[in-house]
Amino acid sequence: MKPAFPCRRRKKAVSRRDFLWELGGGLGGVALSAMLSEAQATTNPLSAKRPPLPAKARAVIQIFCPGGLSHVDSWDYKPELAKRSGKPFDLDGKVQFFASKPGNCQGSYWPFRQHGQCGRWISDLFPKLATYVDDMAFIHSMQSKSALHGPAMFMANTGFILPGFPSMGAWVTYGLGSESENLPAFVVLPDPRGLPPGGGINWGAGFLPAVHQGTILQTDAGKPPIADLFPPKSFAQLRGDSEEASRDFLQTLNHAHAAGRAGNTELEARISAYELAARLQLSAPEVTDLHGESSLTKQLYQLDHEDIGPFGRQCLLARRLVERGVRFVQIYCGAENTMAKKIRPNWDSHEDLVRDHGYWGQVLDSGAAALLRDLKSHGMLDSTLVICTSEFGRQPAAQGKGRDHNPGAFTAWMAGGGIQGGAAYGSTDDLGSKAAENPAYCYDLHATALHLLGIDHEKLSFYNNGIKRRLTDVHGHVIKDILA
Repeated sequence: MKPAFPCRRRKKAVSRRDFLWELGGGLGGVALSAMLSEAQATTNPLSAKRPPLPAKARAVIQIFCPGGLSHVDSWDYKPELAKRSGKPFDLDGKVQFFASKPGNCQGSYWPFRQHGQCGRWISDLFPKLATYVDDMAFIHSMQSKSALHGPAMFMANTGFILPGFPSMGAWVTYGLGSESENLPAFVVLPDPRGLPPGGGINWGAGFLPAVHQGTILQTDAGKPPIADLFPPKSFAQLRGDSEEASRDFLQTLNHAHAAGRAGNTELEARISAYELAARLQLSAPEVTDLHGESSLTKQLYQLDHEDIGPFGRQCLLARRLVERGVRFVQIYCGAENTMAKKIRPNWDSHEDLVRDHGYWGQVLDSGAAALLRDLKSHGMLDSTLVICTSEFGRQPAAQGKGRDHNPGAFTAWMAGGGIQGGAAYGSTDDLGSKAAENPAYCYDLHATALHLLGIDHEKLSFYNNGIKRRLTDVHGHVIKDILA
């Protein structure tokens, strides 16, 4: 006998997970959910992982200034250098610089002033960042092991002057995964002028699974965020349902192909990249579309300014990426050296420091200050670690109107998640020539960043060629003086 009022609703398909949840219920369901999450984490190397230690930060934005930002003209106040300006630097004639003979002492081209409650000295090259000095901590005693841009860049990013080692971003995503399923875990935003010295090696995965390498997003307004992300117009038939069916079929073939090649991380990474690319067709345009940002935000980053706007866009995109769960974002403020027409394309100011640093100073100052303000207004600075560094500094002696490379001393600063604002660590000698008190290397900066992310740098390792490799090699210590 048929019911008087037959049910016209379609039966909803019940997934195995839902069925088991209903069957188990209560604590059994909770336990099952945890088991399924762990199973997913084992199949997806970028699944979010719980930090082994208490974490103050959940994401990193690193601003890298390639070329060698002059510490004695920016963050490292040296009154003695100003007093000796114009006098011989090398009294015994034994000092040899990278590309020149030492000239006379040259004081800062910009006056220094004290700022904030902490009273830190910052030069007039960075008037906007100076207003955030109470949120920043400075490491004044940074050193590098190379005076060459490429090897020094590799060391700052990977801990080694030789290429082929995993970058910091790759190590972080290897240890923690990502909180975003539709965006890469590690995103690189290069300068619109081009890639930095050393190119993609700076964000490579080295011997880690290839899935952990950085993904470049193009930051030029009007360009697609990722080249060849969408099918060309000649493949219009692959849109809609046809495209989805093709992706499902391709996924079946890819996984069947990979099943007989276990352990081939490059193959796994390529398959994972193709699958992510399909999701990126929606997520990448959304994250790079700034139309939803308020006019005040766009003005804050000065997006319409010809010189400042491109870097401002990079910084705004970094905030939007972290906001959407990306674990590590690296921004490059400057590109590879090319023949300079008006200015150097990065901070490598051999010929005219006032010209080159004067240009790049306003770029970095405006974009980085806007980023700190924006993160604070969104309540994100406490959970986002911001790092600003260069591969080395510049000499306190003149090289004509410029300065030569100085691997013996430079300054890096950090702000945000777990950092004690207004703090400082280490110092250079009276002229800013070499690190004097508490010399530090990239190992110490890396160890500190990992600590704030909830990772012990001595335990984050990967077995390669008979050695347990680490980001910090056999070095590094957490700089506790700058921790909150």
